[in-house]
Amino acid sequence: MFDKLFPGFSTLILLLLLGTVTLLFGYILKPFFFAIFWAVLLAAIFAPLNGLLRQKLKSHNLCASLTLGAVLVSLILPVGLILLLLAGESLEIYNSVNSNSSSWMNSLTGMFNSLSQHHLLARFDLDQQFLTVKSFELLKAIANFLVNNLSTFTGNTILFLVQFAVMLYCLFYFLRDGDRFINTIAHYMPVDERHMNTFISEFLVTSKATLKFAFVIGGIQGFLGGLIFYITGIENPLVWGVLMIGLSIVPVIGSSIIWAPAGIIMLFLGHIWQGIAILVFGAVVISSVDNLLRPILLGKDIQMHPLLIFLSILGGIAVFGFSGFVLGPVIASFFLSSWKLLLELSLEEKTQK
Repeated sequence: MFDKLFPGFSTLILLLLLGTVTLLFGYILKPFFFAIFWAVLLAAIFAPLNGLLRQKLKSHNLCASLTLGAVLVSLILPVGLILLLLAGESLEIYNSVNSNSSSWMNSLTGMFNSLSQHHLLARFDLDQQFLTVKSFELLKAIANFLVNNLSTFTGNTILFLVQFAVMLYCLFYFLRDGDRFINTIAHYMPVDERHMNTFISEFLVTSKATLKFAFVIGGIQGFLGGLIFYITGIENPLVWGVLMIGLSIVPVIGSSIIWAPAGIIMLFLGHIWQGIAILVFGAVVISSVDNLLRPILLGKDIQMHPLLIFLSILGGIAVFGFSGFVLGPVIASFFLSSWKLLLELSLEEKTQK
C-alpha cells in the first residue's frame, strides 16, 4: 500500500531501522571500544605465530591459547612492569616537587648560578630567576603529566581489570576465528571486495608500522638513553628514558631534545666525562638507531610523510588518549586511502565512458 503511494518507502524504513540498530549496537560496544581495538591489533600482529602453530597443531583452541600466552609473556607483562616502575618513580618526583619545592628551587638556582659563571655563557647575561622559575614549572608540569596519565591505568582498578579481561577474551576469539570474522564483515559490507581489502591492508600496515616505530625504535632509544643517564649518575633515568620514547616520534630532533641539553648542562657544571659520554653516546649510538632500524622495520610499508605521522600521532593522543598514538595514524591512513580510491573510481568511470 505505502509503496504505491510512496515509491521506495519500505526501503527507506528498512534503512532507518538498520541505521538505528547499528547506532544502538555501537553505543552498547562504546565502553569497550579501546579493549576491542587493541585485541584486533594484537591479533593482527601475532597472526603469523598463530598460523605457524596451526601448521603443527590441529586444535585451533590450543593454538589461540598458546598465542595468547605468548602475547602475555612477550608484550603485556613487560609493558605492565615498566608502567609500574614508571609510576613509582613519577610519584616520587611528584611528591618531591610538591613537598620540597624550596629545595628544588635552591638546586635549580645553584645550577643556573654555576652555568652563568661559565665564560661561554657569562656574556649572555642570563636572567637566572626567570630560568629557575620556568624550569621548576616545566619539571612540575612533566611530573603532573606523568602522574595524571598513569593514574588512568591505576585510578579505577576495577574498570581497568574489566577492560583488560575483555581485551584478552576478544583476543582469544580474534586469534581463533579472525579469518571468519573478516570474511563475514566483507560479505555484508556494501563495497567491493577490492576496496574492503584495501582498507584492511591499510589498517594492518599502518598499525604495525606505528607500533614498530614506537615500541621498537622508540623503545631502544629510550632504553639506551636511560642507560647512559644511569651510568652518568643522572637521577630518575627511567622517567627520562620513557620521555625519550615519547619524543622519538618528533621528526629530525627526536629524543635528542632530552639527551643533548643534559650532556651540555653536565659539561657546564664541570662533570666533564659525564657530559662527553652523554653527547658522544647520544650522537653516535642513540641517533643511529633510527637511521639503521627504520628502513629494516618499516621499509616501504607506510606511505605517509613523517610530518603527517607526527601530527596524526599527537592529534590522536589528544583526542583518544594513550591509544591515539596508533588510532591517529590509522585514521590519517584511511583518509589518504579513501581519497585515493575515490580518484581511482572516477578515473575508471571516465575510461568506461
